[in-house]
Amino acid sequence: MTTRDKGTAPDGTVVAAPTASRRSKITPERAQEFYDAVLDQLRSHGYEALTMEGVAAQACCSKSTLYRQWKTKPQLVASALRAGRCVTFFSADTGSLAGDLVAAARHAAAQGKRDTALLQALGHAVLQDTDLKRALREALVEPEIASIGTMVERAVARGEIAADHPALPYVAAQLFGVMRSRPVLEGRDADADYLVGFVTKVLVPGLGLTPEVQAL
Repeated sequence: MTTRDKGTAPDGTVVAAPTASRRSKITPERAQEFYDAVLDQLRSHGYEALTMEGVAAQACCSKSTLYRQWKTKPQLVASALRAGRCVTFFSADTGSLAGDLVAAARHAAAQGKRDTALLQALGHAVLQDTDLKRALREALVEPEIASIGTMVERAVARGEIAADHPALPYVAAQLFGVMRSRPVLEGRDADADYLVGFVTKVLVPGLGLTPEVQAL
């Protein structure tokens, strides 16, 4: 405690100034530094190896600072996920659903490796912690589903595909699943060639669309 953090009572007793508690608050910018450290260590080492000590060391803070703000490791990780959400399948608007899906696949290939690493790191932990599972969905799953839904809604509005097409409910699951499963099945990332090939050779024909954008 500095001299600015102290005061003197009438009897000569040194007391903490009222501003001391306010100085313990963490700014949004500083909190983001903690979150970045959490996500970096998750991707590099996995959830089980992640420790408050390790995060504190990377973020140059004390372990007690983290515990005061987040209490437990799952709470800190859940907060980091929510703060670092990233829309992998963005809502491309090329004028056709086939073109949108190809553009989205390319974007996903550029962004997906980091998100896949997080999913793999948290695979077992989310089964044991409800809030962690909810945070993972909010950060990595729901934004992707919403983005794909937007592309599909535009296609329906254009009259390009029927709203009750039986394959539409499975579009998000197919794109999401293919991107996440290739590292497990083949030991390789789902790169742009792989995802675009899946879209043009499997997904687009399955929707009854013309694969007019294969050369994009």
